[in-house]
Amino acid sequence: MDPADFNFELPPELIAQQPLPERTASRLLEVGAGGVLNDRQFAELPGLLRSGDLLVVNDTRVLPARLYGAKASGGRVEMLLERVLSPDEALVQLRSSHAPKPGAVLSFDGEVEATVLRRQDEFFVLRFARPVVELLDEAGHVPLPPYIRRTDESADRERYQTVYARERGSVAAPTAGLHFDAALLARLSAQGVAFGRLTLHVGAGTFAPLRPHHLKTGRLHAERLTVSTELCAAVADCRARGGRVVAVGTTAVRGLETAAGAGVLRPFDGETSLFIRPGYRFQVVDALVTNFHLPESSLLMLVAAFGGMERVMAAYREAVARRYRFFSYGDAMFLCRDSGTP
Repeated sequence: MDPADFNFELPPELIAQQPLPERTASRLLEVGAGGVLNDRQFAELPGLLRSGDLLVVNDTRVLPARLYGAKASGGRVEMLLERVLSPDEALVQLRSSHAPKPGAVLSFDGEVEATVLRRQDEFFVLRFARPVVELLDEAGHVPLPPYIRRTDESADRERYQTVYARERGSVAAPTAGLHFDAALLARLSAQGVAFGRLTLHVGAGTFAPLRPHHLKTGRLHAERLTVSTELCAAVADCRARGGRVVAVGTTAVRGLETAAGAGVLRPFDGETSLFIRPGYRFQVVDALVTNFHLPESSLLMLVAAFGGMERVMAAYREAVARRYRFFSYGDAMFLCRDSGTP
């Protein structure tokens, strides 16, 4: 598989730098059977769902996971949390002119100090002088993605978060969920759409480019996942009444399909490194709400696996032509599983 097959031309001005004032004001591209494309508003999503469907969301909550600081030499350093390992230790990405060595002490804004314990592949393990999450709450910045070319603002603390977020641990938002507000969720519930939750804590690796070893092994960076007994029962109930399982975002797809890795959906509590790409045999998900993703990314490969390579790439090209807004603060797409996918 060649990542270049998942490339497309994207004018920089289509990369959304700010969210819209209203969550549901985003556009929604419906990718219908045979690749027919319908322009909609996200507020029209209830018209695409049916009574008896099950909408599955990722309820992870984004941490203020970025810190700025300096090494003892005075060189600037930027830290982005990958995951919390213990109350005072964390796996992080570090950006600096020279990689710090084990034993080095880093000083971050807000009088936060951390000691480099060791390097772990492209990451570093740091030990902080105080509990990691407590320090991030005090001094951390919202970890906006690298393609948003501005510093975070106070409004991002609420807007780069889904309205149903509750389990803290992500360094990136499950962005398909950013389009929902309480009123839209109430409308869906009133028309008979059921809701289920899983928790997948998104790591900074979601923005990293694909490496040869990802393609060779068929595995991605690991992320923490919890799928409950209650969600498994909700999926079984949905199947029994003839409804569809509709995933909100690629993280919900990855979580559900991981928990069904043995062929049957079961509760799951651990790490997933599942890499979904064309040829994957889906077990659970019938329809998908998703944002538009980076060229040559694992997330675009997942969507292409789900909706059919030709249909999805044609939809992306048309979305560019129709001036949809791309990536985290951008617009969304709705598609059902392609009849030709496994």
